[in-house]
Amino acid sequence: MDETSTLHATGVKMHDAMLQASQKKFRPILMTSIASVIGMLPMAFGRGIGYEIRSSCGIGVVGGLLFAMFLTLYSIPAAFYVSHKNK
Repeated sequence: MDETSTLHATGVKMHDAMLQASQKKFRPILMTSIASVIGMLPMAFGRGIGYEIRSSCGIGVVGGLLFAMFLTLYSIPAAFYVSHKNK
C-alpha cells in the first residue's frame, strides 16, 4: 500500500496507482510465499520420529502462510482501494 500511496502522491489516479503497485509487487510476494510453503511441507507431512508433534505445527504454519498470502494479494489492496477511492 506504500507503493500505491507514493504513486498517488506523484499525481497518478488512485485506480491506476493500485494497478501499477499490484503488478510490481505481485510476483515477489507470490514467490516468497510459495517458497515458504514448499519449505514447510516436509515438516507438515513428513514421517519419522516425533512427526506427530511437528506435523500439527507445520500444518498450522502452511495454513497461516497461505491465508496471509491471500490477504496480502487480494483483501488488503481491495480494502485500501475502497477506503481511499474518493481521495
